[in-house]
Amino acid sequence: MKGSAFATWVTAAGLAAALSACTDTHPVNETPSRPEQRVEAAAPHPTAQPTVSVAIAGRMFTLEVAGDQRTQTRGLGGRTFIDAHGGMLFAYRKSRELAMVMRDCPIAIDVAFLDDEGRVLALHAMRPELPRQPSESHFQYEARLPAYSSGAPARFAVEVAGGRLLELGVAVGDRLVAPWREILE
Repeated sequence: MKGSAFATWVTAAGLAAALSACTDTHPVNETPSRPEQRVEAAAPHPTAQPTVSVAIAGRMFTLEVAGDQRTQTRGLGGRTFIDAHGGMLFAYRKSRELAMVMRDCPIAIDVAFLDDEGRVLALHAMRPELPRQPSESHFQYEARLPAYSSGAPARFAVEVAGGRLLELGVAVGDRLVAPWREILE
């Protein structure tokens, strides 16, 4: 990530997150959501992650950038609130089939999988899953989480508060606007 144009889109935000983040990209077979989610105005979740401005259906969103495996695995897990104009952008060096799961996510999340140009390939409303039970091994927990797939090679995934993409009328084929090439530099 470099360049002065990108510097206007990406900023370092706040303090380290007190809560861990939500979904993660995994091999196809993981993640659900429910559109009933609190999205009233509230203070954004504090984070040390860089952020990027993304236009979704003409509305500006400030999304945390998950560009490394650790951040992508944590995703928005543990969050109890996602701002109505917030969320997370998952960026990958190469296009590939992606899947998200609702690991440790107590609230609904919408996900849009995007190609290199920001065009929507697939949309999913992911619902919260029961947390890992004391009698459940890590493997058992991971195996029972539904996967939400891109269905085709994708370069990016955008997660926002549950119900937001439907509310905004986002559909497969729509284009989200951001400096996609620069995000990967």
